[in-house]
Amino acid sequence: MKKFALVVGASGAIGKAIAQRLASDGWSLYLHFHQNRQALEQLVEQLRCNFPEQEFIEVQSDFSEDNGADILATQIYSLQAIVFAGGHALYGLIEDTPVEEMNKLWKVHVQNPMRLLALLSNKLRQHDTSYVLFIGSIWGEAGAAFETVYSAVKGAQHAFVKSYAKEVAYNRILVNAIAPGLIKTGMNAHLNEEEKRKINEEIPLGRAGEVEEVANLVSFYLSGQANYVTGQIIRLNGGWYI
Repeated sequence: MKKFALVVGASGAIGKAIAQRLASDGWSLYLHFHQNRQALEQLVEQLRCNFPEQEFIEVQSDFSEDNGADILATQIYSLQAIVFAGGHALYGLIEDTPVEEMNKLWKVHVQNPMRLLALLSNKLRQHDTSYVLFIGSIWGEAGAAFETVYSAVKGAQHAFVKSYAKEVAYNRILVNAIAPGLIKTGMNAHLNEEEKRKINEEIPLGRAGEVEEVANLVSFYLSGQANYVTGQIIRLNGGWYI
C-alpha cells in the first residue's frame, strides 16, 4: 500500500526540499500551497516524472484565515504523516507590528496547525505508527529582537509539540519539531551581506544551513528509525544555540 504524507507549505524553499526528499523515500504526498501555484505545479510535475509509481496531489488553503485548516482537511484522505513547513515571518519592532499581523502569524503557525490535527488525527490513528513534525525555529527557544511575534508563535509551536506528544502517544502518533537556525532561504532576505557574515561568525560551524539538511532530518524522523522519539525539539543550527 502507498504511504501518504502531507507537506504544509510545499511551495516554499524548505517545503520543496522536504517534498523531494520524502518522495525519494517512497512517500506519496499531498503538497499544500497558498498562493504560489506555479511553483507547486512545477514541483508536482517534477515528482510525477521522477516517481511515477507514487501519487502527488495538490491541495490549497490559506492558513491566515480562520477556516484554513477546515478547507485543507476536506482534501485529505489516507494519511500517515504531516510535516508543517509553512513559513510566514515578520521583521520589525513590536511597537510597529499591527494586530492584523500578530493574528496572521498566530493562525499560520499555531491555530490552523492545531485545528488541522484535530480534524485529521483519526486518519493518523489508523496506522501502527504515524508522524507529526513541525519545522519550528531557533527563535522559538532563544528569542530574537525585531522578530518578537515570530519568536512567540514558534515558542507556542514548541510547547504544543511537547503537550500533544503526550496526548497522542497511546495512539502511536509521534510528535516532534525540528528547530533550524540560519538556513539559506528567502526568509532571510532582510539580512545584508555584512549581517550574514557576522551571524556566520557566531555559528560554531561557520555557515548557514542548507534546505537539504533540514529535509534530511525530516526524512530520518519519518523513516521508522526514530520511533522511540516523541515530544522533542531537535536543534539544527550548527551549534549556534545549544
